[in-house]
Amino acid sequence: MISLNIQDILGSIRPTDILAIALLISIFRLFSNARSRVRTTKLKGPISDNLFVGVFPKLGGSDDPKVFLDETLKEFGTAFSIPMGFGRRDIVVCDAKGAAHILARDTFGYQQQAFARIFLDNMLGKNGILSTERDDHRRIRRAMTPAFSNSAIRGYIEAFHGNYDKMSSAWDATLDSGASTIEVQGWMNRLALENLGLAGFSHEFKALVTSAGETPELIHVIESFKLPASGDVLSKAFFFLSPLLPWLLKLPSDNTRLLWRLRFAMKDIADNLLEKTKQELEMDGSGAKVTDKSIIGTLIKVEGASSGSFTMTSDEVLSQNTLFLAGYETTSTTLTWALVELARHPEIQGKLRDELNETLHSNEASWEQLTSGLPYLEAFTQEILRVHAPVDILLRKAHENDVVPLSKPVPTTSGDLVSEIVIAKGESLHIPIGFINMSEDLWGPDVREFNPERWMKDLTPGAQAIQGHHHLMSFSDGPRFCLGRHFALANFKATLSNLVRRYTFELPRGKDTEIVRHIGLIPRPMVVGEEGPRVPLVVRRIE
Repeated sequence: MISLNIQDILGSIRPTDILAIALLISIFRLFSNARSRVRTTKLKGPISDNLFVGVFPKLGGSDDPKVFLDETLKEFGTAFSIPMGFGRRDIVVCDAKGAAHILARDTFGYQQQAFARIFLDNMLGKNGILSTERDDHRRIRRAMTPAFSNSAIRGYIEAFHGNYDKMSSAWDATLDSGASTIEVQGWMNRLALENLGLAGFSHEFKALVTSAGETPELIHVIESFKLPASGDVLSKAFFFLSPLLPWLLKLPSDNTRLLWRLRFAMKDIADNLLEKTKQELEMDGSGAKVTDKSIIGTLIKVEGASSGSFTMTSDEVLSQNTLFLAGYETTSTTLTWALVELARHPEIQGKLRDELNETLHSNEASWEQLTSGLPYLEAFTQEILRVHAPVDILLRKAHENDVVPLSKPVPTTSGDLVSEIVIAKGESLHIPIGFINMSEDLWGPDVREFNPERWMKDLTPGAQAIQGHHHLMSFSDGPRFCLGRHFALANFKATLSNLVRRYTFELPRGKDTEIVRHIGLIPRPMVVGEEGPRVPLVVRRIE
Protein backbone atom coordinates (compact mmCIF):
# COMPACT_ATOMS: atom_id res chain seq x y z
CA MET A 1 0.00 0.00 0.00
CA ILE A 2 1.36 3.41 -0.96
CA SER A 3 1.44 6.04 1.79
CA LEU A 4 1.18 9.69 0.73
CA ASN A 5 2.53 12.40 2.99
CA ILE A 6 1.58 15.97 2.06
CA GLN A 7 4.86 17.39 3.39
CA ASP A 8 6.85 14.92 1.24
CA ILE A 9 4.80 15.87 -1.80
CA LEU A 10 5.29 19.60 -1.21
CA GLY A 11 8.97 19.03 -0.54
CA SER A 12 9.38 17.32 -3.89
CA ILE A 13 7.85 20.21 -5.83
CA ARG A 14 10.51 22.27 -7.59
CA PRO A 15 10.12 25.88 -8.76
CA THR A 16 10.41 24.62 -12.33
CA ASP A 17 7.39 22.37 -11.73
CA ILE A 18 5.28 25.36 -10.69
CA LEU A 19 6.44 27.37 -13.69
CA ALA A 20 5.67 24.48 -16.06
CA ILE A 21 2.14 24.21 -14.69
CA ALA A 22 1.70 27.98 -14.99
CA LEU A 23 2.85 27.86 -18.60
CA LEU A 24 0.39 25.09 -19.49
CA ILE A 25 -2.47 26.98 -17.86
CA SER A 26 -1.50 30.15 -19.74
CA ILE A 27 -1.52 28.28 -23.06
CA PHE A 28 -4.94 26.85 -22.23
CA ARG A 29 -6.29 30.31 -21.36
CA LEU A 30 -4.91 31.86 -24.52
CA PHE A 31 -6.54 29.09 -26.54
CA SER A 32 -9.86 29.58 -24.72
CA ASN A 33 -9.76 33.34 -25.23
CA ALA A 34 -9.06 32.87 -28.91
CA ARG A 35 -12.27 30.85 -29.24
CA SER A 36 -14.38 33.41 -27.36
CA ARG A 37 -16.90 35.30 -29.48
CA VAL A 38 -16.55 38.46 -27.38
CA ARG A 39 -13.08 39.96 -27.22
CA THR A 40 -11.89 42.44 -24.61
CA THR A 41 -10.78 45.74 -26.11
CA LYS A 42 -7.01 45.62 -26.57
CA LEU A 43 -5.75 48.59 -24.64
CA LYS A 44 -2.22 49.91 -24.64
CA GLY A 45 -0.07 49.40 -21.56
CA PRO A 46 3.44 48.84 -20.24
CA ILE A 47 5.65 46.04 -21.51
CA SER A 48 6.45 43.22 -19.10
CA ASP A 49 9.93 43.17 -17.61
CA ASN A 50 9.37 39.75 -16.03
CA LEU A 51 8.00 36.71 -17.88
CA PHE A 52 6.78 35.01 -14.73
CA VAL A 53 5.00 37.74 -12.76
CA GLY A 54 4.73 40.74 -15.11
CA VAL A 55 4.29 44.04 -13.28
CA PHE A 56 2.32 42.53 -10.38
CA PRO A 57 5.14 43.29 -7.87
CA LYS A 58 4.73 47.00 -8.69
CA LEU A 59 1.07 46.78 -7.66
CA GLY A 60 0.60 44.01 -5.11
CA GLY A 61 4.18 44.02 -3.85
CA SER A 62 4.88 47.74 -3.70
CA ASP A 63 5.00 50.06 -0.71
CA ASP A 64 3.10 52.60 -2.82
CA PRO A 65 1.49 51.43 -6.10
CA LYS A 66 0.44 55.04 -6.81
CA VAL A 67 3.91 55.76 -8.20
CA PHE A 68 3.65 53.08 -10.87
CA LEU A 69 0.02 53.93 -11.65
CA ASP A 70 0.75 57.64 -11.99
CA GLU A 71 3.57 57.02 -14.50
CA THR A 72 1.48 54.54 -16.49
CA LEU A 73 -1.64 56.73 -16.58
CA LYS A 74 0.32 59.67 -17.95
CA GLU A 75 1.50 57.53 -20.86
CA PHE A 76 -1.58 55.40 -21.63
CA GLY A 77 -4.63 57.18 -20.19
CA THR A 78 -7.11 56.29 -17.45
CA ALA A 79 -7.66 52.69 -18.59
CA PHE A 80 -4.86 50.41 -19.76
CA SER A 81 -3.68 46.81 -19.75
CA ILE A 82 -0.87 45.41 -17.62
CA PRO A 83 1.16 42.19 -18.03
CA MET A 84 0.67 39.71 -15.19
CA GLY A 85 2.98 36.94 -16.37
CA PHE A 86 2.95 34.13 -18.95
CA GLY A 87 1.16 36.25 -21.55
CA ARG A 88 -1.80 37.25 -19.37
CA ARG A 89 -2.81 40.90 -19.36
CA ASP A 90 -5.29 42.45 -16.94
CA ILE A 91 -7.26 45.69 -17.30
CA VAL A 92 -6.65 48.59 -14.91
CA VAL A 93 -9.48 51.14 -14.66
CA CYS A 94 -8.41 54.46 -13.09
CA ASP A 95 -11.34 56.25 -14.72
CA ALA A 96 -13.92 57.31 -12.09
CA LYS A 97 -16.88 56.76 -14.43
CA GLY A 98 -15.64 53.33 -15.45
CA ALA A 99 -14.91 52.33 -11.85
CA ALA A 100 -18.41 53.36 -10.76
CA HIS A 101 -19.93 51.28 -13.57
CA ILE A 102 -17.99 48.16 -12.53
CA LEU A 103 -18.65 48.52 -8.79
CA ALA A 104 -22.36 49.10 -9.41
CA ARG A 105 -22.47 45.56 -10.85
CA ASP A 106 -20.42 44.03 -8.05
CA THR A 107 -21.25 40.52 -6.75
CA PHE A 108 -23.25 39.72 -9.94
CA GLY A 109 -21.60 40.99 -13.12
CA TYR A 110 -18.22 41.30 -11.38
CA GLN A 111 -16.92 39.21 -8.50
CA GLN A 112 -13.79 38.77 -6.40
CA GLN A 113 -10.81 37.33 -8.23
CA ALA A 114 -10.11 33.76 -7.12
CA PHE A 115 -6.78 34.47 -5.44
CA ALA A 116 -8.25 37.44 -3.52
CA ARG A 117 -11.13 35.26 -2.30
CA ILE A 118 -8.71 32.54 -1.13
CA PHE A 119 -6.63 35.17 0.68
CA LEU A 120 -9.77 36.42 2.48
CA ASP A 121 -10.86 32.87 3.30
CA ASN A 122 -7.42 32.12 4.74
CA MET A 123 -7.70 35.14 7.01
CA LEU A 124 -11.40 35.29 7.87
CA GLY A 125 -12.89 31.91 6.99
CA LYS A 126 -15.63 31.26 4.45
CA ASN A 127 -19.12 32.80 4.39
CA GLY A 128 -17.88 36.31 5.19
CA ILE A 129 -19.58 39.30 3.62
CA LEU A 130 -16.33 40.21 1.83
CA SER A 131 -16.12 36.93 -0.08
CA THR A 132 -19.74 35.88 -0.66
CA GLU A 133 -21.37 36.75 -3.97
CA ARG A 134 -24.74 37.30 -5.63
CA ASP A 135 -27.86 36.39 -3.59
CA ASP A 136 -25.87 35.10 -0.60
CA HIS A 137 -24.10 38.44 -0.29
CA ARG A 138 -27.36 40.35 -0.62
CA ARG A 139 -29.07 38.18 2.03
CA ILE A 140 -26.22 38.52 4.56
CA ARG A 141 -25.91 42.25 3.99
CA ARG A 142 -29.64 42.81 4.56
CA ALA A 143 -29.53 40.74 7.74
CA MET A 144 -26.59 42.77 9.08
CA THR A 145 -27.92 46.24 8.21
CA PRO A 146 -29.84 46.85 11.50
CA ALA A 147 -26.59 46.46 13.47
CA PHE A 148 -25.19 49.54 11.70
CA SER A 149 -28.23 51.81 11.69
CA ASN A 150 -27.92 55.38 12.94
CA SER A 151 -29.96 54.54 16.04
CA ALA A 152 -27.65 51.63 16.85
CA ILE A 153 -24.46 53.68 16.38
CA ARG A 154 -25.86 56.55 18.48
CA GLY A 155 -25.86 54.17 21.44
CA TYR A 156 -22.16 53.37 20.98
CA ILE A 157 -20.90 56.96 21.38
CA GLU A 158 -20.88 56.80 25.18
CA ALA A 159 -18.73 53.64 25.05
CA PHE A 160 -16.27 55.37 22.70
CA HIS A 161 -15.89 58.29 25.13
CA GLY A 162 -15.54 55.94 28.11
CA ASN A 163 -12.74 53.97 26.51
CA TYR A 164 -10.94 57.17 25.58
CA ASP A 165 -11.01 58.20 29.27
CA LYS A 166 -9.26 54.93 30.19
CA MET A 167 -6.55 55.50 27.60
CA SER A 168 -6.16 59.13 28.62
CA SER A 169 -5.52 58.08 32.22
CA ALA A 170 -2.72 55.79 31.05
CA TRP A 171 -1.23 58.55 28.88
CA ASP A 172 -1.34 61.04 31.77
CA ALA A 173 0.46 58.55 33.99
CA THR A 174 3.15 58.12 31.32
CA LEU A 175 3.62 61.88 30.95
CA ASP A 176 3.65 62.38 34.72
CA SER A 177 6.52 59.90 34.94
CA GLY A 178 8.66 62.27 32.86
CA ALA A 179 8.26 60.67 29.42
CA SER A 180 7.76 63.04 26.49
CA THR A 181 6.95 60.58 23.67
CA ILE A 182 4.15 58.06 23.32
CA GLU A 183 4.02 55.29 20.71
CA VAL A 184 0.58 56.24 19.42
CA GLN A 185 0.02 53.44 16.92
CA GLY A 186 0.03 50.76 19.60
CA TRP A 187 -2.45 52.75 21.66
CA MET A 188 -4.74 53.36 18.69
CA ASN A 189 -4.75 49.59 18.10
CA ARG A 190 -5.80 48.95 21.67
CA LEU A 191 -8.43 51.69 21.72
CA ALA A 192 -10.00 50.59 18.43
CA LEU A 193 -10.11 46.96 19.61
CA GLU A 194 -11.73 47.98 22.90
CA ASN A 195 -14.32 50.15 21.13
CA LEU A 196 -15.17 47.28 18.82
CA GLY A 197 -15.35 44.89 21.78
CA LEU A 198 -17.95 46.93 23.64
CA ALA A 199 -20.02 48.06 20.66
CA GLY A 200 -19.72 44.84 18.71
CA PHE A 201 -19.79 42.19 21.42
CA SER A 202 -20.69 43.87 24.73
CA HIS A 203 -17.28 42.61 25.79
CA GLU A 204 -14.27 44.30 27.40
CA PHE A 205 -10.95 43.02 26.03
CA LYS A 206 -9.06 44.95 28.74
CA ALA A 207 -6.60 46.08 26.05
CA LEU A 208 -6.36 49.53 27.65
CA VAL A 209 -5.33 48.27 31.07
CA THR A 210 -2.66 45.85 29.82
CA SER A 211 0.83 46.86 30.95
CA ALA A 212 2.97 48.68 28.40
CA GLY A 213 5.16 45.66 27.75
CA GLU A 214 2.26 43.35 26.93
CA THR A 215 0.26 43.18 23.71
CA PRO A 216 -3.10 41.39 23.35
CA GLU A 217 -2.69 38.26 21.22
CA LEU A 218 -4.98 39.44 18.42
CA ILE A 219 -3.07 42.72 18.01
CA HIS A 220 0.25 40.89 18.16
CA VAL A 221 -0.75 38.52 15.34
CA ILE A 222 -2.02 41.32 13.09
CA GLU A 223 1.09 43.45 13.67
CA SER A 224 3.27 40.43 12.85
CA PHE A 225 1.76 40.13 9.39
CA LYS A 226 3.71 41.63 6.53
CA LEU A 227 3.00 41.76 2.84
CA PRO A 228 3.77 38.28 1.39
CA ALA A 229 6.22 39.93 -0.98
CA SER A 230 8.47 40.70 1.98
CA GLY A 231 8.37 37.19 3.44
CA ASP A 232 10.38 34.05 2.79
CA VAL A 233 11.19 32.84 -0.72
CA LEU A 234 8.25 30.43 -0.83
CA SER A 235 5.80 33.13 0.32
CA LYS A 236 7.08 35.47 -2.39
CA ALA A 237 6.78 32.82 -5.10
CA PHE A 238 3.25 31.83 -4.05
CA PHE A 239 2.10 35.45 -3.74
CA PHE A 240 3.40 36.70 -7.08
CA LEU A 241 2.16 33.62 -8.97
CA SER A 242 -1.22 33.53 -7.20
CA PRO A 243 -3.10 35.67 -9.78
CA LEU A 244 -2.27 32.93 -12.30
CA LEU A 245 -2.37 29.96 -9.90
CA PRO A 246 -4.75 30.89 -7.05
CA TRP A 247 -4.50 27.47 -5.40
CA LEU A 248 -0.90 28.26 -4.41
CA LEU A 249 -2.33 30.36 -1.56
CA LYS A 250 -3.84 27.20 -0.09
CA LEU A 251 -0.39 25.64 0.34
CA PRO A 252 1.60 26.19 3.56
CA SER A 253 4.14 29.00 3.60
CA ASP A 254 5.26 31.39 6.34
CA ASN A 255 2.67 34.02 5.44
CA THR A 256 -0.13 31.52 4.86
CA ARG A 257 0.53 30.01 8.28
CA LEU A 258 0.41 33.49 9.80
CA LEU A 259 -2.96 34.12 8.15
CA TRP A 260 -4.22 30.82 9.55
CA ARG A 261 -2.93 31.81 12.97
CA LEU A 262 -4.75 35.13 12.70
CA ARG A 263 -7.99 33.40 11.68
CA PHE A 264 -7.79 30.89 14.51
CA ALA A 265 -7.03 33.63 17.06
CA MET A 266 -10.05 35.64 15.92
CA LYS A 267 -12.23 32.53 15.65
CA ASP A 268 -11.47 31.50 19.23
CA ILE A 269 -12.48 34.94 20.48
CA ALA A 270 -15.59 35.08 18.28
CA ASP A 271 -16.64 31.53 19.27
CA ASN A 272 -16.39 32.34 22.96
CA LEU A 273 -18.24 35.65 22.66
CA LEU A 274 -20.98 34.13 20.53
CA GLU A 275 -21.53 31.27 22.97
CA LYS A 276 -21.46 33.60 25.96
CA THR A 277 -24.09 35.89 24.45
CA LYS A 278 -26.33 32.96 23.50
CA GLN A 279 -26.15 31.59 27.04
CA GLU A 280 -27.09 34.96 28.49
CA LEU A 281 -30.08 35.16 26.17
CA GLU A 282 -31.20 31.66 27.11
CA MET A 283 -30.78 32.29 30.86
CA ASP A 284 -33.18 35.20 30.83
CA GLY A 285 -36.55 33.58 30.34
CA SER A 286 -38.25 36.97 30.33
CA GLY A 287 -36.53 37.83 27.06
CA ALA A 288 -35.15 41.09 28.44
CA LYS A 289 -31.64 40.33 27.22
CA VAL A 290 -32.92 40.13 23.66
CA THR A 291 -32.80 43.94 23.63
CA ASP A 292 -28.97 43.71 23.52
CA LYS A 293 -28.00 46.35 20.93
CA SER A 294 -24.48 45.07 20.23
CA ILE A 295 -23.59 43.83 16.76
CA ILE A 296 -23.43 40.24 17.93
CA GLY A 297 -26.77 40.59 19.71
CA THR A 298 -28.39 41.83 16.50
CA LEU A 299 -26.93 38.98 14.44
CA ILE A 300 -28.13 36.37 16.93
CA LYS A 301 -31.66 37.71 16.44
CA VAL A 302 -31.55 36.99 12.71
CA GLU A 303 -29.79 33.63 13.05
CA GLY A 304 -32.30 31.01 12.02
CA ALA A 305 -35.15 33.52 12.08
CA SER A 306 -38.39 32.54 10.39
CA SER A 307 -38.08 35.27 7.76
CA GLY A 308 -36.26 33.15 5.20
CA SER A 309 -34.92 35.95 3.02
CA PHE A 310 -33.08 37.51 5.97
CA THR A 311 -31.80 34.46 7.85
CA MET A 312 -28.18 33.67 8.57
CA THR A 313 -26.72 30.32 9.55
CA SER A 314 -24.55 29.84 12.64
CA ASP A 315 -21.44 29.59 10.44
CA GLU A 316 -22.36 32.82 8.66
CA VAL A 317 -22.88 34.66 11.96
CA LEU A 318 -19.51 33.43 13.18
CA SER A 319 -17.78 34.52 9.95
CA GLN A 320 -19.11 38.08 10.28
CA ASN A 321 -17.95 38.26 13.89
CA THR A 322 -14.46 37.24 12.78
CA LEU A 323 -14.56 40.02 10.17
CA PHE A 324 -15.54 42.60 12.80
CA LEU A 325 -12.51 41.65 14.88
CA ALA A 326 -10.21 42.11 11.88
CA GLY A 327 -11.97 45.36 11.02
CA TYR A 328 -10.64 47.16 14.07
CA GLU A 329 -7.36 47.66 12.17
CA THR A 330 -8.80 50.07 9.60
CA THR A 331 -10.01 52.44 12.34
CA SER A 332 -6.78 52.23 14.34
CA THR A 333 -4.65 52.85 11.25
CA THR A 334 -6.78 55.81 10.14
CA LEU A 335 -6.51 57.33 13.62
CA THR A 336 -2.73 56.92 13.55
CA TRP A 337 -2.47 58.61 10.15
CA ALA A 338 -4.64 61.42 11.55
CA LEU A 339 -2.22 62.01 14.44
CA VAL A 340 0.70 61.93 12.01
CA GLU A 341 -0.91 64.62 9.81
CA LEU A 342 -1.76 66.75 12.85
CA ALA A 343 1.90 66.54 13.93
CA ARG A 344 3.06 67.42 10.41
CA HIS A 345 0.69 70.40 10.20
CA PRO A 346 0.48 72.31 13.51
CA GLU A 347 -1.64 75.01 11.88
CA ILE A 348 -4.30 72.42 10.97
CA GLN A 349 -4.06 70.97 14.48
CA GLY A 350 -4.69 74.43 15.90
CA LYS A 351 -7.73 75.10 13.69
CA LEU A 352 -9.27 71.76 14.62
CA ARG A 353 -8.66 72.35 18.34
CA ASP A 354 -10.21 75.85 18.14
CA GLU A 355 -13.39 74.50 16.53
CA LEU A 356 -13.73 71.70 19.06
CA ASN A 357 -13.20 74.02 22.05
CA GLU A 358 -15.58 76.69 20.74
CA THR A 359 -18.33 74.16 19.98
CA LEU A 360 -17.98 71.57 22.73
CA HIS A 361 -16.49 73.61 25.60
CA SER A 362 -15.89 70.99 28.31
CA ASN A 363 -18.49 68.53 27.07
CA GLU A 364 -18.03 65.33 25.10
CA ALA A 365 -19.22 65.41 21.49
CA SER A 366 -22.75 64.13 20.95
CA TRP A 367 -23.93 62.04 18.00
CA GLU A 368 -25.53 65.11 16.41
CA GLN A 369 -22.35 67.16 16.74
CA LEU A 370 -20.16 64.40 15.36
CA THR A 371 -22.37 63.96 12.30
CA SER A 372 -23.21 67.56 11.39
CA GLY A 373 -22.08 70.11 13.99
CA LEU A 374 -18.30 70.23 13.46
CA PRO A 375 -17.53 71.24 9.85
CA TYR A 376 -13.73 71.41 10.20
CA LEU A 377 -13.61 67.98 11.89
CA GLU A 378 -15.71 66.68 9.00
CA ALA A 379 -13.36 68.23 6.43
CA PHE A 380 -10.30 66.84 8.23
CA THR A 381 -11.90 63.37 8.28
CA GLN A 382 -12.62 63.41 4.55
CA GLU A 383 -9.07 64.54 3.76
CA ILE A 384 -7.59 61.71 5.86
CA LEU A 385 -9.78 59.21 4.00
CA ARG A 386 -8.73 60.70 0.66
CA VAL A 387 -4.98 60.74 1.29
CA HIS A 388 -4.76 57.57 3.38
CA ALA A 389 -7.38 55.17 2.04
CA PRO A 390 -7.16 51.88 4.00
CA VAL A 391 -7.33 49.82 0.79
CA ASP A 392 -5.30 50.62 -2.35
CA ILE A 393 -6.79 48.37 -5.02
CA LEU A 394 -9.97 46.33 -5.57
CA LEU A 395 -9.64 43.19 -7.70
CA ARG A 396 -12.54 41.90 -9.75
CA LYS A 397 -13.29 39.30 -12.43
CA ALA A 398 -16.01 39.72 -15.05
CA HIS A 399 -18.69 37.04 -14.78
CA GLU A 400 -20.52 38.23 -17.86
CA ASN A 401 -19.73 40.25 -20.98
CA ASP A 402 -19.95 43.99 -20.44
CA VAL A 403 -19.22 47.39 -21.96
CA VAL A 404 -17.60 49.88 -19.57
CA PRO A 405 -18.07 53.62 -20.32
CA LEU A 406 -15.18 56.02 -19.73
CA SER A 407 -15.13 59.74 -19.00
CA LYS A 408 -12.17 60.23 -21.36
CA PRO A 409 -11.08 58.30 -24.46
CA VAL A 410 -8.06 55.99 -24.20
CA PRO A 411 -5.83 54.50 -26.93
CA THR A 412 -6.05 50.92 -28.14
CA THR A 413 -3.16 48.88 -29.53
CA SER A 414 -4.42 49.64 -33.04
CA GLY A 415 -4.09 53.38 -32.46
CA ASP A 416 -7.80 54.14 -32.12
CA LEU A 417 -9.27 56.22 -29.31
CA VAL A 418 -12.27 54.65 -27.54
CA SER A 419 -14.68 56.06 -24.95
CA GLU A 420 -15.85 52.65 -23.82
CA ILE A 421 -14.14 49.29 -23.46
CA VAL A 422 -15.56 45.85 -24.13
CA ILE A 423 -14.95 43.43 -21.23
CA ALA A 424 -15.27 39.74 -22.03
CA LYS A 425 -16.47 37.24 -19.42
CA GLY A 426 -13.49 35.95 -17.46
CA GLU A 427 -11.44 39.16 -17.77
CA SER A 428 -9.55 40.26 -14.64
CA LEU A 429 -9.68 43.92 -13.59
CA HIS A 430 -7.93 46.18 -11.09
CA ILE A 431 -9.66 49.25 -9.64
CA PRO A 432 -7.08 51.40 -7.78
CA ILE A 433 -9.41 53.28 -5.45
CA GLY A 434 -6.53 54.79 -3.47
CA PHE A 435 -5.09 56.19 -6.69
CA ILE A 436 -8.45 57.61 -7.82
CA ASN A 437 -8.57 59.51 -4.52
CA MET A 438 -5.16 61.00 -5.36
CA SER A 439 -5.49 61.58 -9.10
CA GLU A 440 -4.29 65.02 -10.21
CA ASP A 441 -6.58 64.68 -13.22
CA LEU A 442 -9.60 64.60 -10.87
CA TRP A 443 -8.52 66.67 -7.87
CA GLY A 444 -6.28 69.32 -9.37
CA PRO A 445 -2.60 70.29 -9.09
CA ASP A 446 -2.61 70.40 -5.26
CA VAL A 447 -3.71 66.76 -5.01
CA ARG A 448 -0.59 65.75 -3.01
CA GLU A 449 -1.14 68.44 -0.39
CA PHE A 450 -2.96 67.53 2.82
CA ASN A 451 -5.57 70.27 2.85
CA PRO A 452 -8.85 69.81 4.78
CA GLU A 453 -10.13 73.15 3.53
CA ARG A 454 -10.62 71.73 0.03
CA TRP A 455 -13.78 70.14 1.50
CA MET A 456 -15.13 73.48 2.73
CA LYS A 457 -15.57 74.83 -0.78
CA ASP A 458 -16.72 73.42 -4.10
CA LEU A 459 -14.67 70.42 -5.21
CA THR A 460 -13.22 70.24 -8.70
CA PRO A 461 -15.63 68.95 -11.38
CA GLY A 462 -13.52 65.79 -11.68
CA ALA A 463 -13.82 65.04 -7.97
CA GLN A 464 -17.56 65.75 -7.99
CA ALA A 465 -17.96 63.07 -10.65
CA ILE A 466 -16.60 60.37 -8.31
CA GLN A 467 -19.27 58.08 -6.90
CA GLY A 468 -19.17 56.91 -3.30
CA HIS A 469 -19.17 58.45 0.17
CA HIS A 470 -18.49 62.20 -0.16
CA HIS A 471 -16.99 61.67 -3.64
CA LEU A 472 -14.40 59.25 -2.26
CA MET A 473 -13.70 55.63 -3.17
CA SER A 474 -12.29 54.80 0.28
CA PHE A 475 -15.44 52.86 1.28
CA SER A 476 -15.81 51.34 -2.20
CA ASP A 477 -19.18 51.71 -3.94
CA GLY A 478 -22.11 49.65 -5.19
CA PRO A 479 -23.35 46.45 -3.49
CA ARG A 480 -20.06 46.13 -1.57
CA PHE A 481 -20.18 49.72 -0.30
CA CYS A 482 -18.78 49.45 3.25
CA LEU A 483 -21.66 48.53 5.55
CA GLY A 484 -19.84 49.70 8.69
CA ARG A 485 -18.75 53.11 7.40
CA HIS A 486 -20.96 55.13 9.79
CA PHE A 487 -19.73 53.06 12.73
CA ALA A 488 -16.12 53.63 11.68
CA LEU A 489 -16.62 57.38 11.18
CA ALA A 490 -18.35 57.83 14.55
CA ASN A 491 -15.56 55.89 16.25
CA PHE A 492 -12.89 57.98 14.50
CA LYS A 493 -14.49 61.37 15.17
CA ALA A 494 -15.36 60.67 18.81
CA THR A 495 -11.78 59.59 19.55
CA LEU A 496 -10.11 62.42 17.63
CA SER A 497 -12.34 65.10 19.19
CA ASN A 498 -11.18 63.98 22.64
CA LEU A 499 -7.49 63.59 21.77
CA VAL A 500 -7.08 67.00 20.13
CA ARG A 501 -8.67 68.88 23.03
CA ARG A 502 -6.53 67.12 25.63
CA TYR A 503 -3.09 66.85 23.94
CA THR A 504 -0.78 68.42 21.36
CA PHE A 505 1.19 66.26 18.94
CA GLU A 506 4.62 66.84 17.37
CA LEU A 507 7.00 64.78 15.25
CA PRO A 508 9.92 63.41 17.34
CA ARG A 509 12.60 64.90 15.04
CA GLY A 510 10.57 67.74 13.64
CA LYS A 511 10.48 68.09 9.86
CA ASP A 512 13.38 65.64 9.62
CA THR A 513 11.15 62.80 10.85
CA GLU A 514 10.71 60.38 7.94
CA ILE A 515 7.46 58.43 7.87
CA VAL A 516 6.84 55.65 5.35
CA ARG A 517 4.12 53.12 4.65
CA HIS A 518 4.53 49.72 6.31
CA ILE A 519 2.57 47.20 4.24
CA GLY A 520 0.75 44.59 6.29
CA LEU A 521 -2.92 43.71 6.05
CA ILE A 522 -3.41 47.39 5.22
CA PRO A 523 -0.84 50.22 4.81
CA ARG A 524 0.26 51.57 8.19
CA PRO A 525 2.52 54.54 8.98
CA MET A 526 5.97 53.79 10.36
CA VAL A 527 8.68 56.15 11.58
CA VAL A 528 11.94 55.28 9.82
CA GLY A 529 14.46 53.88 12.27
CA GLU A 530 11.84 52.18 14.43
CA GLU A 531 11.48 48.41 14.58
CA GLY A 532 8.20 47.54 12.91
CA PRO A 533 5.16 49.80 12.45
CA ARG A 534 5.82 52.11 15.38
CA VAL A 535 4.90 55.81 15.49
CA PRO A 536 6.34 57.58 18.54
CA LEU A 537 5.15 61.20 18.77
CA VAL A 538 5.96 63.98 21.19
CA VAL A 539 2.78 64.37 23.24
CA ARG A 540 2.08 67.30 25.57
CA ARG A 541 -0.92 67.60 27.83
CA ILE A 542 -2.99 70.78 27.54
CA GLU A 543 -3.54 72.09 31.08
